[in-house]
Amino acid sequence: MRLLPKIIASALLTGWLCTQAISAHAAIDPALLKPLAGDDPDARIAAVTQIAALANADAQKILNAINSDALYATPAGDVLIIEDTEAFNPATDKTGPAPDDAEGITVNNRLRGVVEGALSGLKLFSPNRATRLTAATELLKTADAAQTPLISKALAAEKDPQIQEVLKQVVATANLHAPDAAARKAAVKALADTTNANLKPVLEQMLAKNPDGSYVETDEGVRIEAVRTMSALDRHLAITEFVGKLFYGVSLGSVLLLAALGLAITFGLMGIINMAHGELLMIGAYTTYVCQLVFRKFFPGAIDAYIVVALPAAFIVAAAVGIALERLVIRWLYGRPLETLLCTWGISLMLMQGVRSIFGAQNVEVANPSWMSGGITVLGSLVLSYNRIVIIFFALFVVVAVWLILNKTRLGLFVRAVTQNRRMADCVGVSTGKIDMMTFGLGCGIAGLGGVALSQLGNVGPDLGQGYIVDSFMVVVLGGVGQLAGTVIAAFGLGEVNKFLEPVAGAVLAKIAILVFIIVFIQKRPQGLFALKGRSVE
Repeated sequence: MRLLPKIIASALLTGWLCTQAISAHAAIDPALLKPLAGDDPDARIAAVTQIAALANADAQKILNAINSDALYATPAGDVLIIEDTEAFNPATDKTGPAPDDAEGITVNNRLRGVVEGALSGLKLFSPNRATRLTAATELLKTADAAQTPLISKALAAEKDPQIQEVLKQVVATANLHAPDAAARKAAVKALADTTNANLKPVLEQMLAKNPDGSYVETDEGVRIEAVRTMSALDRHLAITEFVGKLFYGVSLGSVLLLAALGLAITFGLMGIINMAHGELLMIGAYTTYVCQLVFRKFFPGAIDAYIVVALPAAFIVAAAVGIALERLVIRWLYGRPLETLLCTWGISLMLMQGVRSIFGAQNVEVANPSWMSGGITVLGSLVLSYNRIVIIFFALFVVVAVWLILNKTRLGLFVRAVTQNRRMADCVGVSTGKIDMMTFGLGCGIAGLGGVALSQLGNVGPDLGQGYIVDSFMVVVLGGVGQLAGTVIAAFGLGEVNKFLEPVAGAVLAKIAILVFIIVFIQKRPQGLFALKGRSVE
């Protein structure tokens, strides 16, 4: 029993000693803090860099205090962090009442920029991997030689291989301006496999000449390595640019495919020039917007699921509008293309004005579901957005579904029969009027699905469909009237050509060039890429 008080006393003494040891370790050397109270700007910046390299809680507290103008100095030279009436002394790690003679430390823009850079560097020690990776990636753009001790300390503590590689590039980038030529040469050599396009101006500056004819980079060995690194960087950037154009060309092609697929049915198979097709895209997009509003109000916890409901809803709404147009107007205009064109153009104006009356003339925002937000980074700097990747696969899924409907279902059999020989199909008992209605509804429903995809790429407005109607007709005509395979190839082909031409000729001239090409192509091959076979050609 007598041993128990001794054990308790020993435990208390050990705990107190540990606490004192921790406090002593946490406190910052007064010699590091003293320059912050002085008037020498270079000494203050050097002190901030050294304090940041400590990478502990007190260092972050001091940097935050500088950034928020909460750092004060006393006539005795003590540096304090004062909040309300409490003063924290980082040199002693103690808190007490704020002294009356403390004055705020003036922070100029130069010092504030160094502090913000140091705070960004301290994020490298965050327990969250995503935070560390983001901080390391950001430092690739802003790292300088003064931050090398902090970054090196973070690199030594980092266990994640991906973040380690980024930090190695950050250290090399920071050492590009090191005073030692050997350090600069090693840094340039270490960046031979870099994917950071922001380094190109730095390397070009090394190879630039001063007004007197001398090189900015005085060491010839560094310049030689800079030439090699810049050549490798140029090759990588060229590959990245090519892959980026390829991806965004496929993305544009998938959008054109979704926009033109419904038109390939209504125009290609039925011969109806539907100038209101773009407005059916718009109706699909606004249906998506309404589904989003419903989920936000009634099912906020399942907001990401609105897109699952929007797909069938947009198809049904657009198909219903199309069936109504076919039954009320278009059925009376078969075989009269000019009247059909003028009538559907008037209908498109009516649909646009109707949407303006209901939703207003301003664009509305349709947010991507969380699983479609963000993207995947490839080749170091090229970001492939998830929403575009999903739309590419969705377009291919719709193509397969349409092919199955037209070739493997009873409706598809009747559609092909009516397309090839309407009189014979009518004679054998096919209700051609009903088939016309259902085919037109199918084409319009597919346009509604295209509207869902377009809503995930940008804002939705009453004029949304106007930008796709001409491109849709170009796709259908170029691919071959009534040919599903031709529509797919033409859509992706035009998307790729457009994306590769735009950087060279500009967006407007690229469109003109494509239009001229299609006109010349149709003059030489009126049937398009794929010609119809059988009696329907006659």
